[in-house]
Amino acid sequence: MTEKKRFRGRAVKAAGVVLGCALVLGGGGAGWAYWHLNRNIHSVDIDGALGDDRPARADAADPSPAPSASPAPPVEKGVLNLLVLGSDSRSGKENKKLGGGDSGGARSDTAMVLHLNADRSEATVVSIPRDTLVERPSCPTESGGTSAPAYGAMFNSAYALGGPVCAVKTVETLTGVRMDHYLEVDFAGFARLIDALGGVDVTTDEDIDDELSQLHLRAGPHHLDGRTALAFARTRHGVGDGSDLGRIRLQQQLVKALADQVSGSGLLTSPARLYRVADAATGALTTDTGLDSLTKLSDLARSLQDLSGDAVRTVMMPVVPAPSDRNRVVADEPEAEKLWESLR
Repeated sequence: MTEKKRFRGRAVKAAGVVLGCALVLGGGGAGWAYWHLNRNIHSVDIDGALGDDRPARADAADPSPAPSASPAPPVEKGVLNLLVLGSDSRSGKENKKLGGGDSGGARSDTAMVLHLNADRSEATVVSIPRDTLVERPSCPTESGGTSAPAYGAMFNSAYALGGPVCAVKTVETLTGVRMDHYLEVDFAGFARLIDALGGVDVTTDEDIDDELSQLHLRAGPHHLDGRTALAFARTRHGVGDGSDLGRIRLQQQLVKALADQVSGSGLLTSPARLYRVADAATGALTTDTGLDSLTKLSDLARSLQDLSGDAVRTVMMPVVPAPSDRNRVVADEPEAEKLWESLR
């Protein structure tokens, strides 16, 4: 078995442990815990804000689709595409202390599209570099108006401008793929989750010395606490060519380390520790209104329980240096379009 297949198997096992957390805490005798954890989850009405001017749902190609007036099918059924973002939207001063930027703004440093096929036998995870220059469409604003469209804008500027709604609309414009659901992980909450798990172990193959992320590591093995793990996920300077592509590589390494930690932590044998981890995890989440409860998240997790690790494909959107700015990238066509077509 290859290392990639072993990693995918660990990731699926980790997902099973997380599912167990939701089911244990959502069961009888834990009413207060369920209420508290459910209350932790923030949500945004993406569908209500964007209306009908969006790509068709993947299931629209089904020979017998549900009537248009019918509600969306349960999250555990059908083809799904989810936009997963990492952001500092709720971190404020805490984010700044953790090595983030100015506490007055909100940014998304991590973006992935998770594609699940109808019977959950296959999944594809596509990373989108934050430095990608894109067409940013007109987006609803908090004041009730709309923003002007922009061309050649940084991908992550959409989130800074209009939050989750504009991020989703920009991804749909870029890919032509309907985002059925939205999951956002707050960076400060992510750091608390790492601490609740007892940290993670990584091995670096080069020195990392980045003042901006406050990360200073010698090549070799390291045990990272929440603050350092977050810096590891966000650093880019001094790694590879200093671009976002190097950061994505480190993020993939951290996901592997986190999967190892979760799957080997024995959480289900320690209710107190399980609660601390679940509290940190739910406190870090913002979802669309279709996933804004432990019950809905558990439904989604249940639908993944038979997904084989070997059937999970991880890729990055094909990109090339931008002609207008060699420090930025643009989608490499037609390869990028072929990738998105496979997810529609």
